[in-house]
Amino acid sequence: MDLKFFQMLEFINNRLTNIEKNISKIDEKVEFGLSLQRNFLIRIKNGEDIDDSSILLGRPYNDLSPVKAYSIYKNADADFIILDVSSKNFNTVIRPKGALHIPLEELNTRYVEIQNKTTPILIISEDGLRSILACEMLVKKGHYNLNNISGGYKFWPEVNKNTANQLS
Repeated sequence: MDLKFFQMLEFINNRLTNIEKNISKIDEKVEFGLSLQRNFLIRIKNGEDIDDSSILLGRPYNDLSPVKAYSIYKNADADFIILDVSSKNFNTVIRPKGALHIPLEELNTRYVEIQNKTTPILIISEDGLRSILACEMLVKKGHYNLNNISGGYKFWPEVNKNTANQLS
């Protein structure tokens, strides 16, 4: 009788532990969702563009066309950080002036160099794939105002303009 009683207590204890873990996971998801909504509200309040899919899909970063990102980059009044996560070996024709270059492989340790978590961050890479991974990594580090430059340097207007000039 005593053995069954202790087995039943152990079973109940295990179930309670599992329930506590599930509640903790739910709390984390709710907190992330609220943080994401707060970020969207701040961006709307500040007159920034948020694409519909980001809101509908709950994606914590925007995808910007290179042309849109370039117009932000050229706007002297815009406040932003441009982060280049292309590999060390990648030789860009023109790296945007003032860009912080942190290769994706180093971002997990060097993300602390991006001190402001509220300033919009434009993230560029060779072809836009590494910048997606960088956005996802930075979200986990507490950054929410992230903008992936779709297509990366492959479609960056300044690079294409200079490449075209070099070819002609």
